[in-house]
Amino acid sequence: MCGHFRRYIVAGTVFLGLVLPSLCGGARIKDIAFFEGVRSNQLVGYGLVVGLDGTGDKTSAIYTMQSIANMLRKMGMKLDPNLIRVKNVASVMVTADLPPFARPGTRIDVLVSSMGDATSLQGGTLIITPLKGPDGQVYATAQGPISLGGFMAGSGGVSVKKNHQTVGKIPNGAVVEKEVPFRLDGREELFLTLRSPDFTTAKRTAEVINSSIKQDVAMPVNAASIKIAVPAEFKDRIVEYIAGIEKLDVKTDAVSKVVINERTGTVVMGENVRISSVAVSHGDISIEIRTQYLISQPPPFSSGETVVQPVEELTVKEKTARLIVLPEGVSLGEVVRALNLIGVTPRDLVAILQAIKAAGALQAELEII
Repeated sequence: MCGHFRRYIVAGTVFLGLVLPSLCGGARIKDIAFFEGVRSNQLVGYGLVVGLDGTGDKTSAIYTMQSIANMLRKMGMKLDPNLIRVKNVASVMVTADLPPFARPGTRIDVLVSSMGDATSLQGGTLIITPLKGPDGQVYATAQGPISLGGFMAGSGGVSVKKNHQTVGKIPNGAVVEKEVPFRLDGREELFLTLRSPDFTTAKRTAEVINSSIKQDVAMPVNAASIKIAVPAEFKDRIVEYIAGIEKLDVKTDAVSKVVINERTGTVVMGENVRISSVAVSHGDISIEIRTQYLISQPPPFSSGETVVQPVEELTVKEKTARLIVLPEGVSLGEVVRALNLIGVTPRDLVAILQAIKAAGALQAELEII
């Protein structure tokens, strides 16, 4: 059984020990790593959204009025930005991810975000906006109607709103104009980068590749990178070579870790978590406060007043604490069973694990999110 894929999950108000199905074939290389250079690139641009129903930038957004004047100037009209008074235009930042090997003419999604004091982009249309990369070159142009996936309506001081109104998306709203220069053909070596760096996984990945190619072509450079030579027979078939490597299965490894979410009481622990000898005591204290009211009435026809006096009753109940000793080197399954014996809840387990880690008995990384 491939034990490194098992995880114990604690959630809700009941302590559960769940084992996810084991994948004895390991993980595909394409799922745990990527080839250097084969990645997306971020694009950004500044533009104007028009056609808003009075929900655009106010006159205080000087850059919006200046942008309108500049746009109209390019169309042959000269206006003083200080004289422009519109409410149906908004300045926006437009962002997009340019996928690897995107050819000119490919369409990609864009995200439009308001920069000024516009209250909604609903019903607006983005005017053609050049999208630039970090090198300052234009790689795509964006234009089209904005989709918010919500609405805002109201009158007379009463309104209703669904979803965020100042950020929208334009599906397939940008057209790629320029390809990012990157070529695979003619390469003599490739570099494979692990998404989660680990020396053991890097070594196993290189061994799997060498075993499949039946040549010593792969060599781990560090915990994250593996250098792969391109054999002579694959010089003109790089895509086939990469596709063959990506589908290989590797048995991954990782640092023993316990992840805790204190807000929800969720605890996820890897199977390789071990603890040293430690004693755990668990007990509950419940405090109950009840208030009763005593009414004192004066005799009839007297000058006294009715008095209501509260009487508080405090009761403290402490459940019997149970002490259990966890021996050194026990596995996670044994820890789960032992803690179940003393009836801990997920939220109790959070405190127990933090205490065990503070005592130096938890042989794993403790991460609180």
